[in-house]
Amino acid sequence: MENCNNFIYLSYMIDELTPTYGNKDSISITKSSSISNGNTSNNTHIATSLHVGTHLDMPYHFYENGQTIEDFNCSYFFLKNILFIDIEPKEVIICDELLSILETTDDKEKYEIIIVKTGLCYLRNTEQYTMSNYGFHPLIANYIRKHFRNVRFFGFDSISVSSFLNRELGREAHKRFLLPEKPILLLEDMDLRKIAPNMLLKELYIAPFRISKSDGLPCTIIGVL
Repeated sequence: MENCNNFIYLSYMIDELTPTYGNKDSISITKSSSISNGNTSNNTHIATSLHVGTHLDMPYHFYENGQTIEDFNCSYFFLKNILFIDIEPKEVIICDELLSILETTDDKEKYEIIIVKTGLCYLRNTEQYTMSNYGFHPLIANYIRKHFRNVRFFGFDSISVSSFLNRELGREAHKRFLLPEKPILLLEDMDLRKIAPNMLLKELYIAPFRISKSDGLPCTIIGVL
């Protein structure tokens, strides 16, 4: 069995302070019953968008005929070939600097997931995180689909693949990644603070909420170092 110290969470816990894209959504967590108030048990209700915290965007998010959780088997969410990239973006829309790294990557077809750390995870409680986050150019999806043919997830530490400063381009990026014919599922708002460039991610477990016919799914992600 793996050393317990080798397991790390790459996802955030959700609470009422969880940042949301453009500060558009809110999260309400309320007690419908409470032992401290004389009830026999604690019972909690949560009201929120499903695109909050660390979550998956499913193709149905942008395509009426797009896949939902019902279309993926359990093994789809277990990954062993992980490409981790650490960059310092020069522009709010990430494109050429990431493409240049991808172009020089060997054994492209062995990878199942690409994870990009921009450093934005260290600024999660700032206005930059919600209102001027890094986004990814649609051309990146094209390149991954053509050259990294076995990649099925694209994850990152920005709140969305779409920068709130350029939502039109962001919508196109969503569509390119989530194309139902060969989708690359988006893992948005990952917690990458504990991952350094010299660390090797050996395995990755993604555990999404299994909510029927949903366009987004909050998830827990566990990495094995």
